[in-house]
Amino acid sequence: MHVVLPDGKQLELAQGATALDAARAIGERLAGDAVAATANGELVDLMTPLPDGAAITLITKKNPGDAAPLFRHSLGHVMSQAVGEYYRAKGYADDQIKRGVGPSIENGWYQDFDLPEPIKEEDLPEIEKVMRDIISRNLPFTRREITRAEGLAQFPHDPYKQELIAGLPEDEPITFYTQGDYTDLCRGPHFPSTGRLPGAFKLMSTSGAYWRGNEKNPILQRVYGVAFATQKELDEYLHALEEAKRRDHRKLGKELELFTIDPMVGKGLPLWLPNGTVLREELTAFLKEQQFKRGYQGVITPNIGNLDLYRTSGHYPYYAESQFNPIEVDEEQYMLKPMNCPHHVRIYGSKPRSYRDLPVRLAEFGTVYRYEQSGELNGLTRVRGFTQDDAHIFCRPDQLKREFLDVLDLTVLVLKTFGMTDVRFRVGTRDPESDKYVGDEANWNLAEKQIIEAVEEVGLPYTIEPGDAAFYGPKLDFVVKDVLGREWQLGTIQVDYNLPERFDISYVGEDGQDHRPIMIHRAPFGSVERFTGILIEHYAGDFPLWLAPRQIMIIPIADRHNDYAWALRDELHAAGLRAEVDDSSNRMNAKVRTAELSKIPVMLVVGDKEQEGREVSVRERTPDGLKERKGVGFDDLKAELLTRYKTRS
Repeated sequence: MHVVLPDGKQLELAQGATALDAARAIGERLAGDAVAATANGELVDLMTPLPDGAAITLITKKNPGDAAPLFRHSLGHVMSQAVGEYYRAKGYADDQIKRGVGPSIENGWYQDFDLPEPIKEEDLPEIEKVMRDIISRNLPFTRREITRAEGLAQFPHDPYKQELIAGLPEDEPITFYTQGDYTDLCRGPHFPSTGRLPGAFKLMSTSGAYWRGNEKNPILQRVYGVAFATQKELDEYLHALEEAKRRDHRKLGKELELFTIDPMVGKGLPLWLPNGTVLREELTAFLKEQQFKRGYQGVITPNIGNLDLYRTSGHYPYYAESQFNPIEVDEEQYMLKPMNCPHHVRIYGSKPRSYRDLPVRLAEFGTVYRYEQSGELNGLTRVRGFTQDDAHIFCRPDQLKREFLDVLDLTVLVLKTFGMTDVRFRVGTRDPESDKYVGDEANWNLAEKQIIEAVEEVGLPYTIEPGDAAFYGPKLDFVVKDVLGREWQLGTIQVDYNLPERFDISYVGEDGQDHRPIMIHRAPFGSVERFTGILIEHYAGDFPLWLAPRQIMIIPIADRHNDYAWALRDELHAAGLRAEVDDSSNRMNAKVRTAELSKIPVMLVVGDKEQEGREVSVRERTPDGLKERKGVGFDDLKAELLTRYKTRS
């Protein structure tokens, strides 16, 4: 057999040769440095036989990060061995330690266990110590293929391994990997030995997990670990996790009194508190202003609709599993509204339309309801009742590109306003093999072509994701990266030839004949709840002045300054700014600290000097830290703050 090296040269090897054999054929030094390989683009270990004619690349200790899935998987086996040794040291027998699956995942791995006593958080550092001892032994990973009978005999007391082995296809080879006295069922691949594994790893947490994800099966204990090629990468990752905890919108939402989720109201149904309501209303006011400038008309639709409405649109039954069950009313069936678009189609169809009337742009902050599994609910970012900044544009074919580009411009403006400039654009197209899509293939092809042409016209980089389209039409999604490097799919624009057809809506053209309009669905925020949750984390609760629910705190130094503080507050309030006075008995420094913890962006301190000169001392929270200005004229400051508020700077 032969393999092909990166420079195109062929290397002749014995039949069944491995990547390690290929490395040795090149040189013993390379064999000593190699930790893994790729064969025809697939990551493999040094122990697995290579296919004849494979194009291979050897990965060495100089660039171990290229083999991250391998060393993470191998560390999972080391952890599994360490857990066995840890429990043996406690006096438990090997047959009391049972194991489920243990794959590598993004940034690390997990392993499921059925143990005689649960692993506690304080046990994790001790298990880590055993792992490091196993690594220091430099145990080779060895691979062998076995028969089904041999595999079953290896785990006589482990029902999970028995089930896995019994379920493997007859024609699939069964492989074991062994390091030291630990053997496990595994496809691989793995590092050559434990001693070659990076030491930049950490056991993070444990949780419960149903065996094979089935709630009827036993609950196993899942242990998570993370690993990187270098300690620097691990430190950066752990720092990012701490930063994510600090920014967690659920934590900040409680501390800043933005929203609450009350079990008595229901899971996934947020209640907006006064501070959160201000934040939400600022967001909606901003978008409503932009929509007014662009010729949108506001509409309001009910929170339920007749089931036939959603049957006609296709949302029922296509998305039946994510919708609440129908409600029986007067021998008719109704549903909690899962989408606004069918309602907007009926508004369009409520009167005859001429080609001169188009485009018709209907906009609504409409609340919709989706059934999400309890385990998937997460603060504001995954809820069961949420408000979409929905709009639907009904236009003629000759208007489509212009309208699409205007929506594109609006969505980019929205993201820039909130400092979300790291955006990628994803075109979701139809998967020809899927049966989830409705409508004529020619219309699909035309809609996909028009989206791509519009994106290319403005020079935006994009990727195409087959199978990511809505069931009624292709779409352009805006995938935003936040300050922590996490990606969120926010705004979306969809071109739809199908709902106008399904609802039989039309307009009268210049020729006096009926024509079918094209429909654009758009939502720059996507979901107000989700967008707000992301914004809270993006800003870490430190909102710019215009968005901050509590904008200004006036802090009198002594009681004799209270009247002056309240007079300033009344002037600011009359001008439309959100100002408060802390006239508590606390000392000034304590009042400042309280305002800082509440993330109020502007603090105005007033004492004798400020009162005499109608001035204030300004303390302002900025991304660069606290900035102070003394002796600022109040009238000038009020004008400055008003300008910043109105211009949303």
